[in-house]
Parts: sequence; C-alpha cells; structure tokens
Amino acid sequence: MSHSKIRTEKICLNCGTETTGRYCPACGQENIEPKQSVWHLITHFFSDLTHFDGKFFITVKDLFAKPGFLSREYMMGRRVSYLDPIRMYIFTSAIFFLILLSAFDVGKLNFRDKSKADLLRDPNLRAQMASAKTNQDSLKILKDYLAVSPYVEANFDSSKKTPMGFTKLKANFHSQAEFDSVQKALPVSLRDGWLKRIIESRKIEISKRYEKEGSNLVRELISNNMHNWPKVLFISLPIFALLLKMLYFRHKQFYYVDHGIFTVHLYIFSFLILLAFFGVNAFKTFTGWSWLDWLILLIVLYPFFYYYKAMRRFYGQSGGKTILKYIILFILSFFVYLSVFIGAVVFTLFEA
Repeated sequence: MSHSKIRTEKICLNCGTETTGRYCPACGQENIEPKQSVWHLITHFFSDLTHFDGKFFITVKDLFAKPGFLSREYMMGRRVSYLDPIRMYIFTSAIFFLILLSAFDVGKLNFRDKSKADLLRDPNLRAQMASAKTNQDSLKILKDYLAVSPYVEANFDSSKKTPMGFTKLKANFHSQAEFDSVQKALPVSLRDGWLKRIIESRKIEISKRYEKEGSNLVRELISNNMHNWPKVLFISLPIFALLLKMLYFRHKQFYYVDHGIFTVHLYIFSFLILLAFFGVNAFKTFTGWSWLDWLILLIVLYPFFYYYKAMRRFYGQSGGKTILKYIILFILSFFVYLSVFIGAVVFTLFEA
C-alpha cells in the first residue's frame, strides 16, 4: 500500500465505479491522487523490490526445505505469502538458460575431420602408436587423441577410405535435380515415400552447405538444440502433469491443474538445484578445494530424495505406495523425455 494522498472524489479514475474506501471494489485500483513526486516513485520502487525479494526468499526456502509444501499451500488457497508459481517458473527458467547459454560456448568445441592418413602424419601420434603393443592399445591411443571415443571404433576401418569422425554428413545424391531424376526413372511402386524424399532432400541441402567444414554443422545443431530446450521443457510440463494425473486417477480431490502446479514447483526446484550444482562445481574448479566434492555429491543425490518426499507430502499416500508410483513415474518420464529429446533433435536438424 502506498502513502499517497487519497482523492476526495469517490469515483475510480480507472473504471468510473463509486469508491468508498481506498481501493476500487470493481477493478482494485488505489484511489489516490494521480500526480506523484519523484520521492514517491523512488520509495515505491524500493518498496516493490524488497517486497519481491521477501517473497522470493521465503518461497525458495520453503521450496527446498519442505518438498511438496508450496503445492499443497497453493491447492488449499494459501497463496499471498509466496510468489506465483507460473511467474517464478518463467523467472527461474530464464535465469537458468541465460547462465547456461552464457557459460557454454559452442564455438569453442573442437571437432576434427581428419582421415586416417592425415592422423598418422602427426609425429606425436605416430610415436604413441609405435609404443602400442596390441591393437586395443592402438585403438585406445586414437580414442584419447580424438576425444570422441564412441565414434572411433565405427570409423577406424582399414577397408574404408571414408573420412574419420562424425561431422561429415554424406548424402546419396550430389544435387536435388539428380535425386528427382532418379526418382522419376523408377517405377511408381519403387519410388521413395514422401517422408524419405523429405529426409533425402534435407540431407542433400545440408551436405552441400557444410561440404567443406562439417564441424560447423555440429556446432549449429548443438546451438539450435540448446536454444530450443526452454520450449521443449515447457511442452513437457503438461505431459508430466498428465502422467501424475494417470498415477493418481483415483484421487478425485486433485484436479489436473493441481498436478500442473505440483509439476511447476518440481521444475523450479530442478532449475535451482542445477544452478547450485554449476555454481559449486565452478567454485571448486576456481579454488581447487577437494572437500567440495562431498557437497557436489549431496547436490546430485538430494533431488532423488526430494521428488519422493514431495510426492508423499503433496498426495498424502503411504511410503510404500509413493515409492512404487515414484518408480513408475521415473520410468514413464524417462521415455517421455527421451521422445521429446529425439523430437527436438529432429526438429533442430530440419531447422538447421
């Protein structure tokens, strides 16, 4: 509430409703003099700021210390003491992705597109290879050298002359015209379907664009995918709430919106705990204090206990039933997030 002078006129300036008190009964606007001093604006600014800070810290404290408590309070109608969950989700997710995208520089990623012959010209690598006693030792040296171990075994084949690495996107045709010509020459029954034609056309386009430097494709895909993750998480939120609705379908007192608010609070906690993990890990790297590993381990393990405790407090079931539903929810959500992730990657590939 401001300390400005109340107007003598009892008509709301906003909607014209008769106002007997300080606030309009129709729209809620404060019936004060519209002319304000600079001092009033300054005091109003700091009042709103401290009011927000007070709510924010209370909300975060109860969010971490009392899993499921805020969602329960919201469902019971006790909301004025805490930040609105939707606004807090937008705020925390914005801060999280701003920090993540600022800290993770895709341009610094190093992808090598070297053939086997190019690699063996490196004197350091040749010296290490000469000291290897077995083929497995040689393969390990190559893995360490490239730092892309999942791809070395699939590509290090003496019978193939293809480039080594995963940043070369190989299309089956050199141009769209060549692909269309081959398709027209085939009988209708042997032509590719519409989905395969779209994929092949996209491969031709990307292959031509990144023909000289395939690593740029990987960097662009990673960058685009990271920028799409705020949208992906927002899309996954109602799906996660639907899973909870299915698990607790017998509990008629919980509406879908209640599951949604509970999911929002879980997501907010996840953003904040990840920020804490990144912060402590960066501080450990800066200071070199090994004892911080214990704190990092605690930060990693705490969410597993937190989600269980939140479910038990919010839904009020016994420990055994909660654990069972916790496991089922974990399995179902894994496949949901995997599907969403694959969809995001495919979307990013077509967006590149």
